[in-house]
Amino acid sequence: MFKGSLTALITPFRDGKLDEKAFQGLVEWQIEEGTDGLIPVGTTGESPTLSHEEHERVVELCIEAAAGAVPVIAGTGSNSTEECIHLTKHAKTAGADAALIVTPYYNKPNQDGLYAHYKAVAEAVDLPVIIYNIPPRSVIDMSVATMARLAKDFDTIVGVKDATADLTRPLSMRREIGEDFCMLSGEDATVMSFMANGGDGCISVTSNVAPRACAQMHDAWAADNQREAMAINARLFPLHDALFVEPNPVPVKYAASVLGKCEMDVRLPLTPANENTQALVRDAMTAAGLLN
Repeated sequence: MFKGSLTALITPFRDGKLDEKAFQGLVEWQIEEGTDGLIPVGTTGESPTLSHEEHERVVELCIEAAAGAVPVIAGTGSNSTEECIHLTKHAKTAGADAALIVTPYYNKPNQDGLYAHYKAVAEAVDLPVIIYNIPPRSVIDMSVATMARLAKDFDTIVGVKDATADLTRPLSMRREIGEDFCMLSGEDATVMSFMANGGDGCISVTSNVAPRACAQMHDAWAADNQREAMAINARLFPLHDALFVEPNPVPVKYAASVLGKCEMDVRLPLTPANENTQALVRDAMTAAGLLN
């Protein structure tokens, strides 16, 4: 259903407010550069510090600017099931193609609780759902067995964004859940290994600033040109690394500001990239061919 290079979009700010013009310009540029799908208001989009009104507005702006050219997978996750349902209903009404729903953080539900959370969403909203499994941020890990149970019981549970960094995971998921389950990497640095083990694509941070290269890498892989795909990935690897030397999206917002796509503003408790980060990111952008 979803494959290739999908971008976990940053949310541009100017003077503390949403920069709607910059955001829609970013969406249009992503499409021009070959990005296969867009994810507004995920972690990279600073969803934890957006108001509900801002969150919904960003989803609407993305859908409007994309104009049906590529799928829009709206971030609608929350550690409150009721809030998650509300945001997912809005995404459906706004015209999103799917929702990306993170495992509930901080509450630390067990596997039964995880199943019940996604079951409640699936029963409340008829919209495809991508499970976002990211133990480093949410503390909990949804088991392959729980995913398989959800995929079997609900047609709208269609895939996963896997950020476990466990490269055996796609093999296990494909065996237990089946060929139709969409497996998207959430880790730029290990994307080739994930794809080699059966993955369908990547929800990428790097593609915010290197959309063409990321799209070309996935296109080469899909065309069975592994040598070209791996060469592109090797060129991008220093950038993959540099964009996580501070908490995401601090470095990638700085990188986007260097390209003139937005200001480097982030919301507290995040702070702008320090001088060391700026130097690392610039060097990595140069190595990746993004700067002259």
